[in-house]
Amino acid sequence: MSDRGYRRPRPLSPLREHLRDTFWFAPTAGFVSVFVLWLIASEVDDQVVSLFQREGAYDELAGLMSFSQDTKTIVTTISSAMMTFIGVVFSISMVAVQMASGQLTPRVVRIFVRSRISKLTLTVFLATFLFSLLVLSSYEGETDPRRVTSVPLLQSLLILLLVAASLLLFVMYVSSTLRLMQVGPVVDRIARDSFRVLGRMPWGPEGDDDPEPETARVMYEGPAGVLRDVNTARLVRAARRQGVVLRLIPRIGDFVVPGTPMFAVHGGDAPPRHRLRSAVSVSVERTLHQDLAFGLRQLTDIALRALSTSVNDPTTAVQCLDRIVQFLAVVVRLPLGTVHHRDRAGRVRLVQEGPGWADLVDLGFEEIRWCVAGSPQVTRRLMAGLDDLLLLAPGGRRQPLLRHRALLVQTVERAVPVPADRTFALLPDRQGIG
Repeated sequence: MSDRGYRRPRPLSPLREHLRDTFWFAPTAGFVSVFVLWLIASEVDDQVVSLFQREGAYDELAGLMSFSQDTKTIVTTISSAMMTFIGVVFSISMVAVQMASGQLTPRVVRIFVRSRISKLTLTVFLATFLFSLLVLSSYEGETDPRRVTSVPLLQSLLILLLVAASLLLFVMYVSSTLRLMQVGPVVDRIARDSFRVLGRMPWGPEGDDDPEPETARVMYEGPAGVLRDVNTARLVRAARRQGVVLRLIPRIGDFVVPGTPMFAVHGGDAPPRHRLRSAVSVSVERTLHQDLAFGLRQLTDIALRALSTSVNDPTTAVQCLDRIVQFLAVVVRLPLGTVHHRDRAGRVRLVQEGPGWADLVDLGFEEIRWCVAGSPQVTRRLMAGLDDLLLLAPGGRRQPLLRHRALLVQTVERAVPVPADRTFALLPDRQGIG
C-alpha cells in the first residue's frame, strides 16, 4: 500500500476547542496572572525602597513617594468606575448580539462567544479592576521616607499600562461588535471557519478492500445531545492496543441518546469502555471543530431567514450563496464521505463517516431552491453558481449539480407564468441582478 498523499491523524484533542467555547477560562486565567504580577511588582517595589534607604537617597525616595501619591487618585478612580464601565459595555454588547441573532441566525452567538477580542477585552477589564484593588492595598499612610516600607511605584506604572490597554481594547471591541451586526463579515467568518475545518480533515488512502466482519458494538452511555467531536488520536490508540478497527456509527452533528450504538468493532473484542467514553464529546449544539457540514448549515439558515416573507432580503441570500459556491468549489475535487484514520504503521484503526459530495450540495442548495421562486435575484445567482461548479466538477460529481439545475428550472417555470420573466429569472448572473 502506498503512503503517498497519506496524512496521519492529527491529535484533534477537543480540549482547546471546548475552552474556546467557554467565556470563563480567559477571565480566570487573567485573575491568576494579574495576582502573580502584583506579587512580583510588590516585591520589586519593596526592594527598591530598601535600596534607596540603604543608600541614604531619601530625597529621591521622597520624589518617588510623591509620584506614587499622585497616581493614587487615578487608581482610586479606576477601582470605583471599572466595574460600572464593564457592566455598561457588555450589556450593550448583549443587545447587539441579540439583534444580530434575530436578524441572521441564533448560531452567530457562537462567533461572539469564541471571539478572541471579546474574551481579551473582558479579561483586561477585569484584570485592571482587580489590580487596582491590589495596588490600593499597597499604599501606606507613612510619609517619612526613612520609615516607609512600601511605595507602589512599579504597581502604579503597571496600572497605567492596563488602563491604556483597556482603552485600546475598548475601541477594538466596539469595532468587532459592530462587524458582528453586518452580514458580510459574519458570512465571511463562517466561511473562514469552515475552511479551517477542511484544513484539519485527514485525507489519505482508502481503507482495506475486505474489512474484517463486525464482532461487537459499543452503546452510548451518557446524556443525550449532539455528537460534537471525537478525539481521533485517542480512539486510534485504543483500537491499536486492542488490535481492532473501530467504526464510528453516528456522524458528527447527529443527535445521540443513551443506549444507541456508538461504535462498531471489527476484528476482535471492544476496547475498554472508559477509553472510548472519554474520547467522545456530546453537547447541546453543534460546533465547527470537526463538523464539515455545519458551516454550510449556518449559511443556509441565514439565506433562508433572508428569503422569508417577514424579512425579504434577497441580497443577503446572494451573499450566502457566494460563500456556499466558494466552499463547494474548494471541495469539489477532494475525497469526501468515509474517512480512514490510521496508526503509525499505516493500518486503518478508525473509520468515520462524513458528508459526501451529494450531501454537501443538497445542504447548500436544496432548501434555498424551495424559497427562490419569487426572487429573480437569487435564482440568477443560484444558476450562475451551479454553472460555475459544473465547470469545476469532475464527471462523477456532476449529477447532483445537474439535478439541482433542472429542478431550479422547473421551479421557476411553475412559479413564473410570463416567458420573458422566466428567461430573465434563469439568466446566470454572479451578482444576482447586478
